[in-house]
Amino acid sequence: MKIAICPGSFDPVTLGHLDIIERAAAMFDEVVVLVMSNSSKNSAFSVEERMMLLQKCITSDKIKVDTYNGLLVEYAKKIDATAIVKGLRAVSDFDYEFQQALINKSLYPKIETVFMPAMGENMFLSSSMVKEVCRLDGDISPYVPKQIVDDIYLRCKGD
Repeated sequence: MKIAICPGSFDPVTLGHLDIIERAAAMFDEVVVLVMSNSSKNSAFSVEERMMLLQKCITSDKIKVDTYNGLLVEYAKKIDATAIVKGLRAVSDFDYEFQQALINKSLYPKIETVFMPAMGENMFLSSSMVKEVCRLDGDISPYVPKQIVDDIYLRCKGD
């Protein structure tokens, strides 16, 4: 069985994230969406909340949601994953993700990193942008799954 991991902070999940996740599910037997903490980011949602938001949006039995706080490759070994799937919006994303892929490969030679370009309509999309638009009373519905629009507005208005 070919298992892929789609890691990220997903704070919150966007339509761009969901597009990459669903495209990965078409390529692999199972996809684990791995919610990770990023100490350099100020999260609006807890890890548990991000997992719940993702679960509201996932419709395929091939897609699971989990969390992990250690090295990504250690999690990959634990579940016998064969690939890490990363979405790319721009060349600047590639620079960072390519370095990550190289270090992951050096730590765990059995893992491959698969890069998927964002669809044109999602190239500008980021969780940070969604949070900013929301905080400024803008319409975020074109950018996030409809199942979680209200959850995001509640958080933005609660701050």
